[in-house]
Amino acid sequence: MINSVCGIRSTGRICTDLADALTAQGHEVKIAYGRETVPEKSRKYAVRIGSNTDNKLHGLRSRLFDDTGFGSKRATKRFIEWVKSYDPDVVHLHNIHGYYINIELLFRYLAEAEKPVIWTLHDCWSFTGHCAYFDYAECDRWKTGCHNCPQKKEYPSSMLADRSKKNWEAKKKLFTAVKDMVFVTPSEWLAEILGQSYFGKYPVKVINNDIDLSVFRPTEGDFREKNGLTGKKMLLGVASVWDRRKGLKDYIKLSEKLDDNYRIVLVGLSEEQIKQLPENVIGISRTNNTKELAEIYTAADYFLNLTYEDNYPTVNLEAQACGTPVISYRTGGSTESAVRFGTVVEKGAVGDVLKLIQSSPEFEKSLDFEESRGHAVEKYMELYRRG
Repeated sequence: MINSVCGIRSTGRICTDLADALTAQGHEVKIAYGRETVPEKSRKYAVRIGSNTDNKLHGLRSRLFDDTGFGSKRATKRFIEWVKSYDPDVVHLHNIHGYYINIELLFRYLAEAEKPVIWTLHDCWSFTGHCAYFDYAECDRWKTGCHNCPQKKEYPSSMLADRSKKNWEAKKKLFTAVKDMVFVTPSEWLAEILGQSYFGKYPVKVINNDIDLSVFRPTEGDFREKNGLTGKKMLLGVASVWDRRKGLKDYIKLSEKLDDNYRIVLVGLSEEQIKQLPENVIGISRTNNTKELAEIYTAADYFLNLTYEDNYPTVNLEAQACGTPVISYRTGGSTESAVRFGTVVEKGAVGDVLKLIQSSPEFEKSLDFEESRGHAVEKYMELYRRG
């Protein structure tokens, strides 16, 4: 597998959960990653691509020239030599953006090696000339050819150049040169969009994200007591990066409408963001401690996902598995996962969120998580066997 991170955050945990299941069935798995640290329990899988310095140089280049994915040449050459030596039966791609791998070298190797390739998409970066999502900008240039990108300064941010036209053309040529490739999307929403892109000729299978139910389950802790939340209604939001896409401003708007019986808790904020929060919003920096996260999910009365762009967020699933219902905006695949145990409202409808919370609705689970456990692994195994 190839992904930006290993064992942390949603995509990294998806990789290691899948690797654990495959290893238990007697298979050998390696996860090539490009950034940050790897939890000790996941290090047996980890193969680092490049270094922190390589990441910084690639990121700087992208900021200046808008060419994410075209740096890290030396690191990628070394990695490909390792891949040739390891000689995998199947190559499973996840997030290949994140300033750590060179897509030209990687896809030339994949086209020449003729290995079966599975590519799980966690966003839309693979078929745009710049952005990871385009809903916020209401842009559809990715269908026919990106140019004059309206989100140039959004991730992966470019401060100077707009190379979206060249990026789109280069990515289309590189990615579609691989013949034996199957796409996986966690949501029906992304599968439909993918069919309108230059990947339209490839087979697509929808496999909903799975989570580790040995970790994400009702977990008692002292989070409420430690944070002065006893007797309060706790509304929770969790993200790895809080930006306008995740609706941070809407949580603040909601906080202004709440009385003293409520508190909002946001996990994953930067120190600077925490300093700017109103008194009735508790900010917590990012945690990779999944048990601690399960305790926070369990402590909440409702999980709010006020995201404006998303695929099939695992935070919805993690909260639900801990017994906490979700209220989400009608956004991408978040709609599909929220209704398992919760509901959706229209984007930006902070007033509707407030009414729901104040009416204290009780939601029925549409799917038993224990019954669905392992379904993702079974479906991936079908794809692996095809190779």
